[in-house]
Amino acid sequence: MKTGKKLALTALALAAAAALAFLLWRFVGAGGPSADPGREAGTCTLSIDCVAILDHREDLDPDKAELVPEDGWILPETRVTFYEGESVFHVLLREMKKAGIHMEFADTPMYNSAYIEGIGNLYEFDCGQLSGWMYSVNGWYPNYGCSRYQLRDGDVVEWRYTCNLGVDI
Repeated sequence: MKTGKKLALTALALAAAAALAFLLWRFVGAGGPSADPGREAGTCTLSIDCVAILDHREDLDPDKAELVPEDGWILPETRVTFYEGESVFHVLLREMKKAGIHMEFADTPMYNSAYIEGIGNLYEFDCGQLSGWMYSVNGWYPNYGCSRYQLRDGDVVEWRYTCNLGVDI
């Protein structure tokens, strides 16, 4: 293939990737379906804790010790608004941006959901091989990803850091 054609194809591929990235940012970065202000709103309670780490400090990556709040709460129970069609993921993403709390996730097409890798710079495996983030809604831990759980008015969403596959939370 000639160099000119290679450059043109590369430029086209980069433009397509940039367009896709922009669309993903507009949808996911804006908090998902809530971008439509005409949708009906509801409220839920959101909280985020890493209290389990307080009992497992010996397993915590030493570089992460200063990130753990003294009381283990990253976000205390907070009443938040969500919009029709939004998932637990959409609300978490929006509220973390609003509060200035770092969050990282990966899209997992195989499960058609987002996987939360880290919140508040605390990541899976930072406190042992069985550690990471889990979520519950109304006390139930769904067996599917957070972007597949559609919220209902009054739901109580808890994000909790576990050091032992959920046994300790």
